Amino acid sequence: MKQTIFVLLSLFVSYKAFSQIDTTSYPKERAQIKELMRNRKPDLQIDCKDFIAVGAKGDISFSHEAWQGVQSKQKVVFKSVRPVPGNEFIRIYDGNMAVVNFLINVLLEVDGREVNMKVRRLEVFHKTVTGWCRVAGQGTEVDEKLFPVKAN
Repeated sequence: MKQTIFVLLSLFVSYKAFSQIDTTSYPKERAQIKELMRNRKPDLQIDCKDFIAVGAKGDISFSHEAWQGVQSKQKVVFKSVRPVPGNEFIRIYDGNMAVVNFLINVLLEVDGREVNMKVRRLEVFHKTVTGWCRVAGQGTEVDEKLFPVKAN
């Protein structure tokens, strides 16, 4: 009986040890993603050709141009987007795929009036021959009454 329990416990522990994905390796790729995210410019295209975006209201766009079209239709103009320090989580898989979760302060102009909000973003990047590009992104407005944000 003791031997059976020992074997089961050993299998469970080894399963846990091997089932976790290494998300701290790839320091070069991690630095490249951070650089890409921190130095975004409105005129610099970072999206892959097969980019998919999901808006805060559930709308879906199958290209960067379609995504911009939705924003234009909703009369949304991004004035500033600033990351909230300590709220950026980057996972690199196999050195060529990155999943990034981060929090940003967004200042928008919507139909002529300014709106300030915090948005939680989830973005997926793929490394190609020419560098990193974003294949997917989704943003959700943070309700700070329900989920207060602590800046580190």
